[in-house]
Amino acid sequence: MQSIQLQAFSGYLQGQRQSRYHINDLSWQVNQGEHWLLLGANGAGKSAITAALAGEAKHSSGKRSCSIDAVQLVSSDAQKQLINKELKNDKQSSVKELLLGTANYDVDLAQRLINILDFDKLLARHFRELSTGETRKLLLIKALSSRPNLVVLDEPFDGLDVESSTALNVILAQLSEYISFVFVVNRVDEIPAFITHYGYVNQGCLQSILAHPNAEQVADLLKLLHLEHSQLNIPERDSAQVQGVFTGNTLVKLSQASVSYSGLSIFTGLDWTINKHQHWQLSGKNGSGKTCLLNLITGDNPQCYNNNIEVFGFKRGTGESIWDIKQHIGFISNALHMDYRVSISALNTIVSGFYDSIGLYQTPSDAQINIAKQWLALIGLEEQYNTSFTQLSYGDQRLLLIARAMVKHPTLLILDEPCLGLDEANRQRVLLLIEKICAAGSSTVIYVNHHAADKINGIENYLKMEDFN
Repeated sequence: MQSIQLQAFSGYLQGQRQSRYHINDLSWQVNQGEHWLLLGANGAGKSAITAALAGEAKHSSGKRSCSIDAVQLVSSDAQKQLINKELKNDKQSSVKELLLGTANYDVDLAQRLINILDFDKLLARHFRELSTGETRKLLLIKALSSRPNLVVLDEPFDGLDVESSTALNVILAQLSEYISFVFVVNRVDEIPAFITHYGYVNQGCLQSILAHPNAEQVADLLKLLHLEHSQLNIPERDSAQVQGVFTGNTLVKLSQASVSYSGLSIFTGLDWTINKHQHWQLSGKNGSGKTCLLNLITGDNPQCYNNNIEVFGFKRGTGESIWDIKQHIGFISNALHMDYRVSISALNTIVSGFYDSIGLYQTPSDAQINIAKQWLALIGLEEQYNTSFTQLSYGDQRLLLIARAMVKHPTLLILDEPCLGLDEANRQRVLLLIEKICAAGSSTVIYVNHHAADKINGIENYLKMEDFN
């Protein structure tokens, strides 16, 4: 029987120091025909273990043996590597070129995936023009259509809209007849029905393995991910920043807003007024323009000066500075996470939110440090206060960036898919934090999300990008 085996394997992810990405003396065998799901908290080592299985991790001891012919890995780390490679490429690759360059390309399967993931219209684009969700779709199509024997999928549904996630789940079930899968899925409602083996990961080790478990055994395993949320309290704002609070009622007003690239309209004719304490949920398919719209507000999209936009009393293009706007905004997005590469401590990552900086270049006050420590405790990372941001797991980094966005109690809090990469327990913690932020009354929230189950109490206004495409 073909298999991949890790024997007394210790190591870490390529490109990372030995930190919370470590693997400790791991022995694990995956046989062809098996379908595995790895569960565990953020920082437990799930991504490191799956990377080791796929041959993408460095090892310091032990060995990896593989008799499976073709193995593919889809993960956030693989996505980052592809993005960085293309950014360094003088010639912009087209999406079609990247797909056709796949070895052992199954044309029929690729076309099925292109159809169900609504990807056909993107083939003529340049790779750099793709959104985060569209990039993830590209990786999935490349991996699944290369005729692999085993596919390792680390959060395959992250960044995908509901329709794409549903369609992908259906085709994965069909492919499971002849492809073996290893999943890392943080959302319990995304666990595929065809899983045969469950593993619980903690501190780089597989602490519990269940083969062909019954429903009761699975429920007991999932209880390991449960956290009690009832005592969460939001830390106070920094009193020294109170004088900078925006006092007007209308925060943002867009009139007939539109964005287009290379002659292709992303959205058009969009009118949107955001008043204080009027929380919004923004939804739309991948590529519908959600992030483009948010970047018009923050000033990170140059087309903001071609549109009729008023933000915090300033009409865009009338001499306002970007800091006049950003002092009132807290922000978390996939792009920010990708850009936040500085090696500062977990504590200072949160403190940087007071200054809207990537990294910390000013001396914070004692009050700011104390508030940041309270946020660290709130997200369960107080013991990591001095650990470098770059040495933490993706999920722990995400929690820090969410706290960074919230720390100054911004007038406008923009949360662009904040729960990507979070395990079930931390997802619930973040959803409750957002709910408490809405109820506190100090911030107006714009929440971008694909999952109906992640509805936030207190958000009663909805904008659908499909209405403007």
